[in-house]
Amino acid sequence: MDDAQILTELRNGNDAVFRDLINRYEGLVSATIIGMIGKCSEAEDIGQEVFVRFYKARHNFRGDSAIGTYLTRIAINLSLNEIKRRSRRSQLFFHSDDETFDVEDKNSNTDTDENREVIQHAIRELAPKFRSVIVLRLIDGYSTEETAKILRVPIGTVLSRLARAQKKLKEILSPMLELNHG
Repeated sequence: MDDAQILTELRNGNDAVFRDLINRYEGLVSATIIGMIGKCSEAEDIGQEVFVRFYKARHNFRGDSAIGTYLTRIAINLSLNEIKRRSRRSQLFFHSDDETFDVEDKNSNTDTDENREVIQHAIRELAPKFRSVIVLRLIDGYSTEETAKILRVPIGTVLSRLARAQKKLKEILSPMLELNHG
């Protein structure tokens, strides 16, 4: 079922299609939110809110972009709101409950999991405008043009922010890489 068919069914009250939409896009939405704010209880709440907002706005959605792009835009905006809220409350971005893997999992590759956590932590150290570009381009796999549309900024801004974000990530991660190779 394509986006136009999904919208028609949703507008006609077919809630089964909405469940299918959630199943189709929950991984994308979750990856976007976790990339922005980390794996925490707020991430799950924001993920649910993304779909609630889409459902409430289904009659107003014009379909100028794909449903996945629209959901990602909502996820980015809600994540940025959470970052602002945290900043106002002077909380740290890295909470003790922000675990990205279960330490009890005997089948997990600890080195890979630790590397993933280090990278996720480094991404969370970036300013939100840079973090959003990294998440959309490098984690979610959107093109530069799609990222520009989601963030509602020029393509040149996306490219500039991506370059700066990658440089900053290299600065953050270089000391750790030297330790591993030295």
